[in-house]
Amino acid sequence: MKQLDSNQPIGLFDSGIGGLTVAKAIKEKLPEENLIYFGDTAHLPYGDKSPDSIKYYAIRIAQFLLDNKCKMIVIACNTASALAYDTVKDFIGKRALVVNVIDPVVKKILDSNVKLRGKIKKVGVIGTKGTIKSGIHARKIVEVNKSIEVSGLATPLLVPMIEEGFFNNKISRTVINSYLTRPKLNHIDALILGCTHYPLIKNEIEELYKGRVPLIDAADEVAEFVSQKLKKHKLLRLRGRKKPFYRFYVSDYTDGFEKNTNSFFNQKIKLEEARIWK
Repeated sequence: MKQLDSNQPIGLFDSGIGGLTVAKAIKEKLPEENLIYFGDTAHLPYGDKSPDSIKYYAIRIAQFLLDNKCKMIVIACNTASALAYDTVKDFIGKRALVVNVIDPVVKKILDSNVKLRGKIKKVGVIGTKGTIKSGIHARKIVEVNKSIEVSGLATPLLVPMIEEGFFNNKISRTVINSYLTRPKLNHIDALILGCTHYPLIKNEIEELYKGRVPLIDAADEVAEFVSQKLKKHKLLRLRGRKKPFYRFYVSDYTDGFEKNTNSFFNQKIKLEEARIWK
């Protein structure tokens, strides 16, 4: 690993606003860290793009974050984590640490099953077409515990619905109910929210299940994972005279993205457009 400095920022990227749930969790867990976020709004949503396209986008964005001197890159998108993590890791090499949003969630499921003495028999996963088609959650869970059944359901309408601000209303409840009552998710003991957008509708999903099914979302698990990884590499930023900075970039500016960013961070955020595709 090349010599990194603890004052260097953590870089995160997603196709849109979903990764902000991860950014917010990291900010709360590690309030001294500098953060740079990139939302690839020009290519939203990632879920219906080809694996080669996702890998191309991920490498270009990773280079942008490296150019901004990030010490760690968090792939704050399940689809990109599923399809491009190894590619990004190989591309970055020893220039920065790389974290995806799938491994911490899988670890949570496996650890919970141990604590519950094997009571988790069936796990549901909802996500984009790309994430579910990859089968990555099932593969990683079954590698460790073959007794756990993993049932994935693609829920492609949820990301555009959330990006357009349709949550906590009649429309979102109807769409969520339509997906989650499908046979694939019958008799599950836990549900993985396999997209970083989905914590924004977590309350509505909890209302549907009425506490019967625990929900596992990436944000808090990834924040803890990031904390431990930075600590291991002695890269945690200590409290200093300078306040931490937060910078937000998009590949295509939208008012909605800026409003959501301001709401997430409870402060006025200047959204910058980075045309890395031209």
